[in-house]
Amino acid sequence: MAAQYETFLKELLRPLGVYDLTDGSASESELYALGTGLDELSDRLDYVERESLVATAEGEGLGSWEGLFARRPAADTTELRRAAIAALLQIDGDSFTPEAINRTISGCGIRAEAQELDTPGHLRIIFPDVAGEPAEFETIRQIILDIIPCHLETEFYFRYLTWAELEARGTTWAEVEAEGHSWESFQLWV
Repeated sequence: MAAQYETFLKELLRPLGVYDLTDGSASESELYALGTGLDELSDRLDYVERESLVATAEGEGLGSWEGLFARRPAADTTELRRAAIAALLQIDGDSFTPEAINRTISGCGIRAEAQELDTPGHLRIIFPDVAGEPAEFETIRQIILDIIPCHLETEFYFRYLTWAELEARGTTWAEVEAEGHSWESFQLWV
């Protein structure tokens, strides 16, 4: 913490010529004490401002925002936590269009998309950035089901490696064996 306010106060009062601002004087000591107090207050206010805004919160602030919801998003980085909170804060009475649902279900903590199926009233939820079942899926599932209107039948769809993707990569079985995959890890090798 730099002594910003002490310097500011001295420069503000110096032109008046009424105060003795030499080192060790009573006036200088008083300005030092006032400046130190104002510097500490300024630092605390900067912290409070940072933690109270979703876009800049890091620790305590994110925890407080997450405490507003029934379930904490299953996000593992600061950026994903911020994005999840921002998505959940968008929910309102007009949030039931397909576009709005896709914006808000990312409040689960990872990117998720709702796709309307041919059968009316049926949705498929996919996780485009995740292979297989996402970590903390039960929490993610509950958050999404809290957001999706209850009259919609919702299914969860998980992405696994396809033969076409394997062929497009030009991957050989020798490369797969060299990676030491089990069948489960091979399916998630996206």
